[in-house]
Amino acid sequence: MGIRGGIDLGGTKIQAVVVGDGGAVLGSSRMPTPTTGGPPDVAATMAAAIRDATKQTGADTGDLEGVGVGSPGAVSDDEGTVAAARNLPDWEEPYPLRDELASQLDTRVRLGNDVQVATDAEFELGAAQPYNSILGVFWGTGVGGGIVLDGKPWLGRSAAGEIGHVVVRMDGRKCPCGRRGCMEAYAGRLALERRARELEEKGEHTKLFEIMEERGRDRLTSGVWARALKAEDDVARKLIQQAVKALGAGVASCVNVLDVEAVVIGGGMGVRLGEPYVRKIREAMMPHLFVESQPPAVHVATLGDLGGAIGASLLVARPRSDK
Repeated sequence: MGIRGGIDLGGTKIQAVVVGDGGAVLGSSRMPTPTTGGPPDVAATMAAAIRDATKQTGADTGDLEGVGVGSPGAVSDDEGTVAAARNLPDWEEPYPLRDELASQLDTRVRLGNDVQVATDAEFELGAAQPYNSILGVFWGTGVGGGIVLDGKPWLGRSAAGEIGHVVVRMDGRKCPCGRRGCMEAYAGRLALERRARELEEKGEHTKLFEIMEERGRDRLTSGVWARALKAEDDVARKLIQQAVKALGAGVASCVNVLDVEAVVIGGGMGVRLGEPYVRKIREAMMPHLFVESQPPAVHVATLGDLGGAIGASLLVARPRSDK
């Protein structure tokens, strides 16, 4: 197999890689996700990121066997479109992302759900290699899930794995999706930032926004949260405790339905906060597990920030019938 590209389209960053045999990363590039300009500007930045990663290998994008894209929202590889990507700017209607990128990059493009491809990467190359059934939990801008059952990705009718929208509190906090009580409303980084701003406006002191400005960020990134926790910031600690509690309840509920062998926790927050907080999530799951005598193994994703892009590259080699 020749070299192929992968793009992980996230709410705050676009990560691109070029990989060779066995998933070896030969080039990588990361760029901020545009906050304005809608799908065309996002697509242009994606193309720029994969060009930069490809240049590091001494090749051109036209030399790639193909480029896989892991995207949030309603993703259709058959139609070549992405819609309802609500953590991205003005991206509600279906946009022909596949054909737009193929035209800009002069190579074929495949589309997949961002969290499912990251789960597939952990299954094939990362922490979940010993298992036959897993639940991927990607804690970042939102909370996404991916499922592998009997060694195969499980997409349902097209939208399986939306664990961020498992309800953990009836009539609870409003979620970015517009519904109430979703796990993402308590654990997603976008919702956490919104809640932190509300608390600050009510007079609760927090270092979160000071750290954000010191680091030259315009959002509360995973790194900002990690630094605030290290500084023992009360607001950060309280909100992350709530997030862990919600993750424990929501993930356990999914395990009760699927009975998977393992849970892999990744995403910007999951990887940055690492094993200490994955251990807290594991502990928060226990009271909610129906068969608590046989809990699933719970691991940190080992492919880190590149896992989604590496997983996207796997789409290039996958037959279209295996979706």
